[in-house]
Amino acid sequence: MIIVNNLEKSFGPQSLFERVSFLINEGERVGLVGKNGTGKSTLFKMILGQESPDSGTLTTPKGYRIGALEQIICFTKPTVLEECVEVLNPDKQWEYYKAEIILSGLGFSEQDFHKDPSTFSGGYQVRINLCKALLANPNMLLLDEPTNYLDILSLRWLKEYLNKWPGEMLLITHDRDFMDKVTTHTLGLHRKQAKKVKGDTIKFYEQIIQEEEAYELTRKNLESKRKEMQLLIDRFRAKASKASMAQSRLKMMGKMGTMEKLDTEKNLGFRFNHLPCPGKIVMNVNDISFSYDGKPESNIFSNLSFSIGRRDRIGIIGANGKGKSTLLNCLAGELIPSSGSITKHPAARLGHFGQTNIDRLEPQNRVLDEILRT
Repeated sequence: MIIVNNLEKSFGPQSLFERVSFLINEGERVGLVGKNGTGKSTLFKMILGQESPDSGTLTTPKGYRIGALEQIICFTKPTVLEECVEVLNPDKQWEYYKAEIILSGLGFSEQDFHKDPSTFSGGYQVRINLCKALLANPNMLLLDEPTNYLDILSLRWLKEYLNKWPGEMLLITHDRDFMDKVTTHTLGLHRKQAKKVKGDTIKFYEQIIQEEEAYELTRKNLESKRKEMQLLIDRFRAKASKASMAQSRLKMMGKMGTMEKLDTEKNLGFRFNHLPCPGKIVMNVNDISFSYDGKPESNIFSNLSFSIGRRDRIGIIGANGKGKSTLLNCLAGELIPSSGSITKHPAARLGHFGQTNIDRLEPQNRVLDEILRT
């Protein structure tokens, strides 16, 4: 259970929250929605005590435990299983079977349990953190984009797991269908306020639209009445016999108050920059194989050959762990194939967005400087 009362938060001139109040009751699973930049992740950080509000309070019962999906990868144990059970109380670390059930549901094999967690792909490393969050068995789960990197089977398993979750949950995800199927309520951050609705995201946005249409209709009616009254006042002022009536109307208009016009919500305009390549073939891949230890028997993929033509848009599919991200890393020049060759057109420039990009950032840079560096 969490009680949020009159929470306010600003970053410089930008105000995120203004008198935000809401309550998450026992057993409620809440989907948190809002446009990018409205403060969803900031609210998570406040609940976890990693960020302080400018004013207002956030209250939980004594001894209330909150667990969260960590996005930062930091492993300290030699095997996946040991890394996961570390979150259990010392007297319960023999309960390996619970970790095994969750890991299996998230797509790990029994052989994977005993491997070094740092050897897995970025997506699987996030799954290990997800296992740790679920295994810790807190009173409340905070899940920020838990569906990233999950395949269909793992998504189905996680959906069933969360629907059986007995505690409270606050969930951020861009997968609207997933959110609607695992939550009981929707909490929206909208116009610096918070609104909670029992039901799914469709019901939430329908209510927002209805309320704002009603507000705008009321505002226009009020504005029309004020204009009519102002015309009467202007006419009465010109006549001494009507002066007292004009004064009376003026007081009435003062009591009516005003309603501010709702600002138009800004949408993000975005387009990809594109540098044309003059060649018909942008890249040739010839008979490449790859293994992390250099041994042919350990190859993740073998003898791949294909070409990428100008304006081609190619989707790579395959089961988890079959080398999709490894292949992209090879094409981007971040990994070298064990055998074979990759040749790109001399005029071609590559852009690569991988699963884990934090190592590519210069932490001392400002955000704008880091973007301009590219």
